[in-house]
Order: sequence, then C-alpha cells, then structure tokens
Amino acid sequence: MLLKFAIRDFLDDREFKNVTPKTLQSYHDILKQFEDFCLENEVVNVQDITASLMKQYILYYQKKGNNATTTNSKLQRVRAFLNYMVECEVIKDNPSKKIPKAREDIRIDVFTDYHIKQMLNYYRRIKQREKSFYAYRDYSIIVVLLGTGLRQSELCSLKWSDIDFQYQTLSVFGKNRKRESIPVTEKVIMELSAYKIFCEQVFARRGLSEYVFTNTYNKPMTPNAVQNVFKRLAKIMNFKDVRLSSHTFRHTFCQRCIQSGMSTFAVQRLMRHSSIVVTERYAAMWGNDLKEQNDRFNPLNTIDI
Repeated sequence: MLLKFAIRDFLDDREFKNVTPKTLQSYHDILKQFEDFCLENEVVNVQDITASLMKQYILYYQKKGNNATTTNSKLQRVRAFLNYMVECEVIKDNPSKKIPKAREDIRIDVFTDYHIKQMLNYYRRIKQREKSFYAYRDYSIIVVLLGTGLRQSELCSLKWSDIDFQYQTLSVFGKNRKRESIPVTEKVIMELSAYKIFCEQVFARRGLSEYVFTNTYNKPMTPNAVQNVFKRLAKIMNFKDVRLSSHTFRHTFCQRCIQSGMSTFAVQRLMRHSSIVVTERYAAMWGNDLKEQNDRFNPLNTIDI
C-alpha cells in the first residue's frame, strides 16, 4: 500500500474517532515529515518500512536538534500509525515496536514567589497607569492559572456559564473531551468577578462574550494567542532560571498543593490527571520529607502512652 494513501486513511480514522484538533494536527505534521523522509530514502510503500529505517529517521532528526521529548513524541505518533497498519492487515508486525524511547531528563520548571510577584506587579503597574484591556486580561489569566492549574486549552475554552460564582466551582472541558467540576478559592472568584465587570464595560456596545478570555475584538483567545502573551511577558521579565509558559503555571499549582500537604488523591482530582500514577510521580519529586510527614501524622501523636 502506498505510504501517502495509508497516512491519509489513518488520519481519516483518527478524525472519525474524534481525537482533538490539536492531536490530529500533531499526527498530520509528524507523519508528513516521516513520509518525506521515507521518500528521500526511496521508500514509497508501507510494507517496505523497516526497523532500520525507523532508527535512521529518529537519529536524523536528533542530529538536527530534536530533544528526547520531541523524539518520543514522534516515535509515539509513527508507532500508532504502524499499529493501525497492522490492524488493517497491511503489514504483519510493527517495525517500530522494539525501538526504545529516548531517556528524558526529568526537570520540571516551577515559579518561585519572586517570579510570581514580579509578573503580577508588572501588570498592576500597567493597570494603574494605562487601564488597558490587555493588562486586566493577562493579570486575570495568571491568577486563574495559578489558582486552578488549568491547562492552556481549558483556559481558552472557559465560558462564563462554566463559573458558579455562588458555590465557587468551575466546570472544565478537559482532556479527552471530558467535563469535570472543580472547586476554586475565593481569591479566584473575586478576581473573575471584577474582571467580568471590567469586560462588561469594555464590550458594552458589542455585549459580553460567552468566553471568559477574549481578544480586543471580543473573540475567544486561541492557544497560540496565550502562548504569545507569555512570550512577550518572558522578554520583559527576562527570567533566566525558569520557562515562562502556561504549563509552568500548572506545574507550580501542582507543586504548591503537594508541598502544602494535600493528599495525592485530592491533587489528582484538582489536576484532573487520568491516572494517579502521574500524580504520584509529581508527589515523589515534590513531596514533603518522609520524616516530617511521619512526625506530623504518626498515630502515636494522639495516643497517651
């Protein structure tokens, strides 16, 4: 079977299975790159893809600068495509199944109190001086991300109707198209309440958008727009020791919850991890000292002996 037709068939299958647009685009980009590499090596049929060719593909792009995370992402996407070819009986075995994942350096960026204060103070100064829409919006974005641990996609899809101001909860449309309700603190609710009033004033003629975070045209922000907000802020802040991104805010939320003594189960629910194994990995990295935990929670603490 010709590779280009096989890839097209696979992408149609992923779309039929209702994967997210972001995932579908990832499959498209990586498989297009893989197809081009195969053609350059005179491989046009799926049946001619070998383990050796797969290794050449991985090594070629590692030499061009792909890190371990990018390498593993590409391997995962191509492996899924070849598994599909096995299911369709185009090939008998997946030539990529014995290729090990690249070892990733485990380093997760988080913000310190200094980083957070610097960012918020910057926007406070602009709000007081210029009262610009961008300053109010971006300040609110930071508060919401720090106070909820929302993913970037969840932030962009957040609607005013998802917020229960009375009972202080958010309805989040998260990964795998799953909607979940999470509690939020009073500080986040107060910030969102003030921001809503501000937006009602700014967009009085057009009417308030159903989406919480919008651009100046009252259209919902895209993930790319949020990334650009943090790229601009990163140049201004010039932090040398941390990456300024929406995911760093999520990691910071998770770290603070764990280090404050919150249970792993509670952290999993707030972070909406699909598996508690993921949460436990973070807990092992950031968890409180074992002796400190034992001293605090040992059953003998409440028994007179």
